[in-house]
Order: sequence, then structure tokens, then C-alpha cells
Amino acid sequence: MSIGKKYTVVIVDDHPIVRQGFEQLLEQEPDLVVIGGAEDAVGALELIAKKVPDIALVDLSLKNSSGLELIKDLIVLYPDIKILVISLHDEEVYAERTIRAGARGFIMKAEATENVVGAVKRVLKGEIYLSEEMKSQMLERLVAGKKKSSTSIIDDLSDREIQVFELMGEGMKNQAIAAKLHISIKTVETYKSHLKSKLNLKDSAELMQRAVEWNLKNNYLNEKSRN
Repeated sequence: MSIGKKYTVVIVDDHPIVRQGFEQLLEQEPDLVVIGGAEDAVGALELIAKKVPDIALVDLSLKNSSGLELIKDLIVLYPDIKILVISLHDEEVYAERTIRAGARGFIMKAEATENVVGAVKRVLKGEIYLSEEMKSQMLERLVAGKKKSSTSIIDDLSDREIQVFELMGEGMKNQAIAAKLHISIKTVETYKSHLKSKLNLKDSAELMQRAVEWNLKNNYLNEKSRN
């Protein structure tokens, strides 16, 4: 990071209070200035096209859109912008996916208040920011030359399959999932077929049950981490 330079930041999160909180934290630093925020991918793309910040803080769950897909679009359109993911989603499941998509770091919201400033500055310096545990896991996989066997039931799913799986767990029907992900209902049905096969489930009812259980577990862990 250059001495005396002010680095510009955009915050993409669907909760205004969260955006305000991060803005207040970051603007306590003399070399960081928040130049805008957005609640969804469309707003983020419009804002970034006008402002072209040095770094974007992106949540994975956005209003009517996917943070992961936004990251992929930003990397294509603005390859010089650094991206730091700040999310309630489990780092063990999503960190490696976001790095593959083009992000330079991942931080859980439960840790963000204490660590976000340091994470932003490390990413701006060209480094990767992950928790020590996650870095150790990824290094083990690299040394082994293959993915470490995992206890997660969704490690072998594609990014889009995970999105469909989680939306199912929220109780959304095919039409609603298709609208949210901007895909056809037939494509949603295809993803569900893939999910049943990969998760070794016999029918749609069992798939729905597994999706609901997964979401309930994640919601419980997120609530626990905040308390």
C-alpha cells in the first residue's frame, strides 16, 4: 500500500445497517474511504462502473442475486479490483469457492468487526486473507494434490447446485428459484436431479428434507457465532 494514498471501498450487502457498520469501521482509517454501497448485484455493477473502487466488500447472499456470481462478473469486467468476501456462510464450505471465483479473501461476519480492517489492508497489499485454520486446510489439500476428504455433504457440488440446494432449504419452489437465479424452471429441475444423484438421495422429498436440515444447521451455527 502506498504511503499517503487513500484507497476507495464499495460495500455490497443487502442489509443497510451492516453496510453502515462496516463504513464506520473502515472510515476510522486515514487511508480508507467508503465511496458507496449496494444491496444487490445490479446496483453493485452500476456503482462500480461509475466509481471503480480499489476494493469491493461483497456478501454472498444479496437481494435477488448471488454474491458468488457477482464476483465472477466483476473479475471479468474489472480485473484490477480486489474483492473481499464478508459472509455469514461457513468459511469451510465457501472460502475456497470464492477464491476460485476471483476473490482475494474471505472473512466470517462473526469475526468481521475485529478483523475487517486488517483483512482489507492485506487484500489491498496483494495478499490473500483467510483464517489460519482455513489456510492450513487449503495447504493440506495442495500438498496432497487432491481435495482432502471432507465431512461436508456439499463439497462436491457446483456453485450453482449449492445455490439451488440452499434455496430449496428456504422453502422456495422451482418457479421462485428460477426467478431468483435468472434460469429456467427446467434448468432448476436439472440441478435437482444432479443433487439427488450426487447426494445419493432416492427422491425429491428426501432431497427437500436434506436441504431443510442443512439450512437449519447453518442458521443455528450463525446464531451461535453471533452470541
